[in-house]
Amino acid sequence: MTYAGVELGGTKCVVLLAEGPTRVLEREVHPTGAPAETLGAIEATLLRWQHDHPLQSVGIASFGPLDLQQGSRTYGYIHAMQKPGWDSVDLLGALTRSLSVQVALDTDVNGAALAEMRWGAGRGMTDFAYITVGTGVGVGLIVDGKPIRGFGHCELGHIRVARLNGEDWPGSCPFHGDCVEGMASGAMLRERFGNEVDALEPDHPVWESVVWTLAQLCQAIVLAAAPRRIVIGGGVMTAQPHLVPRIDDALNRSLNNYVSLPGDRPYVRAPDLGSDAGPLGAIALAMTASS
Repeated sequence: MTYAGVELGGTKCVVLLAEGPTRVLEREVHPTGAPAETLGAIEATLLRWQHDHPLQSVGIASFGPLDLQQGSRTYGYIHAMQKPGWDSVDLLGALTRSLSVQVALDTDVNGAALAEMRWGAGRGMTDFAYITVGTGVGVGLIVDGKPIRGFGHCELGHIRVARLNGEDWPGSCPFHGDCVEGMASGAMLRERFGNEVDALEPDHPVWESVVWTLAQLCQAIVLAAAPRRIVIGGGVMTAQPHLVPRIDDALNRSLNNYVSLPGDRPYVRAPDLGSDAGPLGAIALAMTASS
């Protein structure tokens, strides 16, 4: 069977045509610019693939916040987005109005979590967490095999945690200042260091602050949901691979033997699917739409 997947990120959008994780037939990448231009280009790709292939279903894994309450007047809309022009955009409507196949929609991090559970570091698990640290910080939290839902989806990247002693950066999040995203995201690093961020050495003091912040996020996830494993991916982690083992060490020190973490070590690790966890997350969502 052939599936299409759309991963919308803050910087770029990846569109895949695939039969599975090792059978990617086509891949297109579009910069995330103005909504009409970006979504128009993605829609054109999907329509072409629908015409040329026996397309089974489409998965859309997007940045948010998203309205995922079916029956809501704004189901499928992006809300409260700090990216200019994207607030209150009808994402689902723009991409599916001309499609004649089933569509599944979720957050980009929930999609990545489901992909890692199907093909990667979360195989065999029903309780799992995926953290992405890129332009922002997002958490895909899967409990009993399903992404958690209430009136909205998981937004743990915006919780406030205690800052590292001596850290005086005020935080870059326009909504919450020094939340996790404001203290540990790629956007924070760019705002704080500009183009020099690419030259920061692994022993630069900022990484100690980033590790501290993300370890506290992991502790909150462990104590709230007790996932079998936490995987951390995204552009910052890809560029700074030394961070993941440091976060695992910091989490263990912070927990201080209060709970025993399950499974093989390390408990916190990089995604098995690497940078493809996000795009393949959209394919994993497409598979759930047709199952």
